[in-house]
Amino acid sequence: MSRVHDALRRAALAGSLPAPPPMPAGLAEPAIAREFSPEAPAGGPAMRGTALAEAFHSLDTLLQRIEEIPYHPQAESLVIDPLRPHDAPMEEFRSLRTRLNHMQSLQPIHSVVVTSPSPAEGKSFTATNLAIAQSQLEGNRTLLCDFDFRRPTIHNAFQIPRSPGLTDFLHGKAELHEIIKKIGATNLYVMPAGEAVINPLELLNLREVKMLIDQLPAVFNWIIMDTPPLLFAADANLMATLAHATVIVVRIGSTTIDSVTRAMQSLCQNNVIGIVVNGARRGELYSKYTYYHSYYMPRDEKTGEEAGEAEQESKTPDSVI
Repeated sequence: MSRVHDALRRAALAGSLPAPPPMPAGLAEPAIAREFSPEAPAGGPAMRGTALAEAFHSLDTLLQRIEEIPYHPQAESLVIDPLRPHDAPMEEFRSLRTRLNHMQSLQPIHSVVVTSPSPAEGKSFTATNLAIAQSQLEGNRTLLCDFDFRRPTIHNAFQIPRSPGLTDFLHGKAELHEIIKKIGATNLYVMPAGEAVINPLELLNLREVKMLIDQLPAVFNWIIMDTPPLLFAADANLMATLAHATVIVVRIGSTTIDSVTRAMQSLCQNNVIGIVVNGARRGELYSKYTYYHSYYMPRDEKTGEEAGEAEQESKTPDSVI
């Protein structure tokens, strides 16, 4: 506001505009301009803050209050199968998991934003499968959060309701344990997006979001957050400032160097720890992985071929990292 006032005063001195009235004393320019939304979170800041404080006060009992649901992923969601550990996609996400865990041993990284420059590059696919891979390690509690309030997909992948979710919690309509679901007898926990909101960016600007991300590592070793694309909404830029690290997903044959450059430049905080390349041809990966793991597969007595190999090739998702 002060910069606008100064500009008007300079224009008035040049004779192009009448001089504006003096700016009232003590009126300072706000550090962060927040968009106005007709949808104000219910309960007011004090009530939301109290509810959040109570939720964090009971973090030690949070896990006991979370509902456990069966693991029935949607077939079209391209979720990796933990029961087929030698599939090429599973190996790729294990490799990504190993790199992240090594980085965590060197510095305190627990919350990771997974985003992409543009839509349809595989960010949700990567976030979901990375969370599944992390949860396969013993005692490695992993929370997958859907912070893409504009086009959420995590709830579809696991066939769970979208609401109650994050937006319901931030509006004071649900408690913390009500918006988290434990997936079967695993270390994987899922937090869906919640009901649709008019202005997602204003909701993400609430201080309760930062409090939530700061406190969750007390319970979960990894918090993996799916967010909108960097070049199509400011949500991921904001979330990257709240998380410990950011992973950018690009797609072979789709993502351009220019879009990656602009996406990197759009980030307010330089905490990008890596780029995941998505969309490799499955044949290129299986030519290596099938050969290397062939001794694990039983052979058919009649044909002498490795049982299940043909089926494995046909059911492989097109998108792998």
